[in-house]
Amino acid sequence: MNAIDYFFENTSTLDKPFLVGKEEINYKDLYREVVGLASWIKDEVGTGKNIILLSVNNLFMIRAYLAIIKSGNVCIPLDPHIEKDNYQYIHDLTKPNLIFITPDINKRLNLVAERLIFPDTINSKLETRNEPARHSFGEGGDPGPSTQHPEPIDKSFDSEQLAEIIFTSGSTGEPKGVMLSHKNLIANTSSIVEYLELNSKDRILIVLPFYYCYGLSLLHTHLRAGGSIVLNNSFIFLGGVIKDLLEYECTGFAGVPTHFQILLRKSDSFKKTSFPDLKYVTQAGGGLAPIFIDEFRESHPEISFVVMYGQTEATARLSWLPPVFYEMKRGSIGKGIPGVELKVVNEKGEKIKPGETGEIIARGDNIMTGYFHDEEGTKKTLRDGWLHTGDLGTVDEDGYIYLTARSKEIIKVRGKRISPKEIEAVMLAIPGIIDVNLSGIEDEIEGETLKASVVVRKEEKETLTKEYIMEHCSKHLALYKIPRVYEFKDTLKISHTGKKIKKK
Repeated sequence: MNAIDYFFENTSTLDKPFLVGKEEINYKDLYREVVGLASWIKDEVGTGKNIILLSVNNLFMIRAYLAIIKSGNVCIPLDPHIEKDNYQYIHDLTKPNLIFITPDINKRLNLVAERLIFPDTINSKLETRNEPARHSFGEGGDPGPSTQHPEPIDKSFDSEQLAEIIFTSGSTGEPKGVMLSHKNLIANTSSIVEYLELNSKDRILIVLPFYYCYGLSLLHTHLRAGGSIVLNNSFIFLGGVIKDLLEYECTGFAGVPTHFQILLRKSDSFKKTSFPDLKYVTQAGGGLAPIFIDEFRESHPEISFVVMYGQTEATARLSWLPPVFYEMKRGSIGKGIPGVELKVVNEKGEKIKPGETGEIIARGDNIMTGYFHDEEGTKKTLRDGWLHTGDLGTVDEDGYIYLTARSKEIIKVRGKRISPKEIEAVMLAIPGIIDVNLSGIEDEIEGETLKASVVVRKEEKETLTKEYIMEHCSKHLALYKIPRVYEFKDTLKISHTGKKIKKK
């Protein structure tokens, strides 16, 4: 089954809103337009071709993304703020046949010799066809009678076909293209809808971009559940986020750790605002220190806080911790979601015993087919049917997994291996600290030492001194784990996915 047919299986004829806010569209119109655009794409380039998509979250992005996959082609959604060199690398690697792009992005990248499809050129391209009435993408134009009967679902469609390539950030070299099949998208969507118990009454505020697997999972799951979405591309303006949650009566919100750190500590407005419609929030995209989750639960006990863990290589999600178990399993990423098997193994591939540390590995229908044009990377990551995540963890007696660190995040200081998580958790217990980033640096006396980059609330800059923090740390950490060098900031720099930007 084509993943788009799966998303719309129970909703394609609904006369109810899907996208709400500055731009709006209902299910019936969205499906009709997606089918029409998919038909045009198929006629233009055939199937199985790579198509790049460059846009911020908006209706154009949603239409194009769904239509590309529906057409049997491969969608490559990229960061609209991508650097020219990175774009050129991905372009040369994937050799796209079409590029859907907004004019502002094209002005910056200057893609003059490409087959570009702009938002306002979709109609004109479709009008050149023999059945112009069939494909109208205007804001309210008559779609024509032939669109009243969408094409039947192709039951023979091979779900093993590639649906999209998501490029992960290239922090250790060139970006890697994660290949996800229609089966991958269907499996992960089905699982998330099941464990979050999403339904047609759910409405989520989306601040995560759609070129990021976490953001896409929100689009997929709410399409499948018959819910609705609200887009907000300006998370840095906290007042706008709070206003959207209230004005559009959102029942859900999803964020990465920095989103919650900023919501809870940059000001007191989020803590003090009541959200009568907000039922739950989800957190993934890295480990959030439990102190922040405690703060959230204390200020909003009526809202469920769902801890999740995943990777792009797993389409989006691998594990979740049901809120009811949070206090009992504080700090855990939970267990595998429905349809996913998770285990922690030692270097011999054997399951570790409680308290030991090993690598988290996973298998299920949501695991990627491999990295695009990277056979060596694929063989290293996918072994004997298991995804090797590169994340280190431990388990308790009940099988709940606790993330300790990514193997590449371990810092060595004077021969001792140090996990930043433990130290960051201690420092983040100080209420005026928004974020901490640890690194190992050269030191003239000791050879190596720990440096802490600390983001503090502006009003706390004078009181949160190096001496104050070191004294606090001395009560909870061994001497060699206490950072000796400090850099203070009052702004947390975040990427367009919401993750914090670390100096390389």
